[in-house]
Amino acid sequence: MSEPASSSPDPAPRPGAIYLVGRALLRPLFRVLYRPRYAGREHVPSTGAVLLASNHLSALDTVMIPVAAPRPVQFLIKASYFTGTGLTGRVRRWFFTSIGGVPVHRAAGRDARAALTAGSDILRAGSVFAVFPEGTRSRDGKLHDGHGGAAWMARDTGATVVPVGLVGTGTARPFAHLRRGQPRLEVRFGAPLDLSDLDGVADGKARREITERLMSAIAALSGQERSGHVNASSRD
Repeated sequence: MSEPASSSPDPAPRPGAIYLVGRALLRPLFRVLYRPRYAGREHVPSTGAVLLASNHLSALDTVMIPVAAPRPVQFLIKASYFTGTGLTGRVRRWFFTSIGGVPVHRAAGRDARAALTAGSDILRAGSVFAVFPEGTRSRDGKLHDGHGGAAWMARDTGATVVPVGLVGTGTARPFAHLRRGQPRLEVRFGAPLDLSDLDGVADGKARREITERLMSAIAALSGQERSGHVNASSRD
C-alpha cells in the first residue's frame, strides 16, 4: 500500500449524543438478549489515543465492541450508508455521522488511503478507534492474516494498541444462553502491545512485525485457529 497522507482536510468526526444514549440503552438490552461476558476492560487506557484491533465474525461485532468498551469507540463504516436520497437517506446519513462513523469505500488506492488517514485523525484527537485487521468477516471461523492498515495507524500516531478477541458473535442468537450447554458470547480486551523495541526500525519491517504481533495476540484472546492466508471469502 502506498503511504497515506499524514492528515486530512476535514476534522475528525466525533460521536454525538445519540451514540451515548444508544449505548446506554443497548447495554442492558444485550445483557438480557445475550448475557455477554466482558474481560480485560481495564486494559483500555482511560485517556489518550487507543487503537482497538479485533477479529471479525459477524455484523454484531460493530455493536458489541462499543457496548463492551469503557470509552466511546468509532469505526469505519461502508460509504454507501452515508449516501442515498430522500428522507431515508438523510436519516441514515445523520445517524452514522452522529455516532462518529468514518465512511470507507471497499477499494484500494486513494479511497483506502483516505480511510487510514481518517482513522489517524481520530486517534490524533485522543479518541478510540476500532478496526478489523482481517478486512472482512470470517466465514469459516478461522483467524485470517491481517492487513497492514492497523499497523500503519499505530506507527503513524503512536496510539496505544489494544487487541480484542470476540468469542461467539458469529453464532450468537438472542436468548441462546437460556439453553443448557450454549456457549456465552464474550468480548476480551488484551494487554496493550509493547512496540517500544520497534523504535528506529524501518517502517515496512516494523509494520509487518506489528501486524504479526497483533494477529498473534488476537488469536490468543479469541482461541481461533489461524488460516495462514488473507481472507477472501467475504465481501462484508
